[in-house]
Amino acid sequence: MLQDQTLAFIGAGQMADAMIGGLLRRELLAPNQVIATAPREERRRQLEHGWHVRATDDNQAAAAVADIVIFSVKPQTLPKVLPQVRPAIRPETLVISIVAGAPIHRFAEALDHPAIVRSMPNTPAQIGEGITVWTATREVTAKQRERARLILGALGDEIFVEEEHYLDMATALSGTGPAYFFLLMEALIDAGVHMGFPRWIAERLVMQTMLGSVRYALRSGKHPAELRNAVTSPGGTSAAALYEAERGGLRTVLADAVWAAYRRSVDLGGK
Repeated sequence: MLQDQTLAFIGAGQMADAMIGGLLRRELLAPNQVIATAPREERRRQLEHGWHVRATDDNQAAAAVADIVIFSVKPQTLPKVLPQVRPAIRPETLVISIVAGAPIHRFAEALDHPAIVRSMPNTPAQIGEGITVWTATREVTAKQRERARLILGALGDEIFVEEEHYLDMATALSGTGPAYFFLLMEALIDAGVHMGFPRWIAERLVMQTMLGSVRYALRSGKHPAELRNAVTSPGGTSAAALYEAERGGLRTVLADAVWAAYRRSVDLGGK
């Protein structure tokens, strides 16, 4: 699906780097099929020496030779970058965005181009363990959709949705999600240290417990509530701990955090 395609990454930050690495490791394309843009010479050298891809500081030139143009810049740079790239976008070009909070219409209007894929990956994509929610306009052909699926799949798992408004929800739940888990990990580790564990032991206990719990939940296929009930003995330690978590409003705090992230994503899309 990608053998005859050239990919241009407009902006070569961490997520673009993860995507390039995933595509090359899976041998879905060769280094000479990739061109990436970066304003700093040091970063361009890293891309060339690390992945053996082409690198440039000319966004328009990169897009001009590409069949698929992937926007992976920071949201605040889009107003500058989109006009630069517009003259290079051909009718058959597939445009993919991994820019947080940037709606499809922003690309379609600025580029005067209808074939747009919008996606929301998350940071575990940097080790191939992410999950990306994505959607596409009607003008994206079936073959282009499959190419988009392959490219986004290089970051880990992927889910296609028909409606764009799900992307703001994904931003709040999975895109921002790692921050919630990192905060929970940090709090549990600090609690372990407070009890008297050396920090390295507390870190190892918390991280492996979280990793094992997720893998166990996936393998069991059971609802999290069922798994929680199975480890909560009457009058036991889990029951005591969960009582305090519920009394402190843990569920409400988490729900409020997700909703705050969702509202912020919607606000960013309106700018």
